Amino acid sequence: MHLQQAGVDITMVALWLGYESPASTHIHVEADMAMKEKALKLVEPAKMKATMRYRPTGGLLGFLRRL
Repeated sequence: MHLQQAGVDITMVALWLGYESPASTHIHVEADMAMKEKALKLVEPAKMKATMRYRPTGGLLGFLRRL
């Protein structure tokens, strides 16, 4: 994670770790909240109408609360 935070390309990190694919290295990115926060700051929030937001039914909410 420190290498990726320092700007080292993910393919290079994958090679150093002995992974055959950068996709295997991606699991380390998933665990790094600082990188996620940095990426989210670069993205504009979705422009959605409040009416489009999903509202679960009472039955679904009751089921989920019992879990």
